[in-house]
Amino acid sequence: MSDQPTSPLDNAPEEVKLAVDLIYLLETNEIDPEIALKAINIVKNDLENKLFSHK
Repeated sequence: MSDQPTSPLDNAPEEVKLAVDLIYLLETNEIDPEIALKAINIVKNDLENKLFSHK
């Protein structure tokens, strides 16, 4: 049995874990929120294009 404390993230869905990692990355690098949102939109469009092109 492990005595390590558990985090609420341990049982979180993968997308929540990724979101937390991305927020941490943006905050620790002091990325301007407006720039981050623009970049996220670019990434979202790219990922959607990849999803639709594989169908």
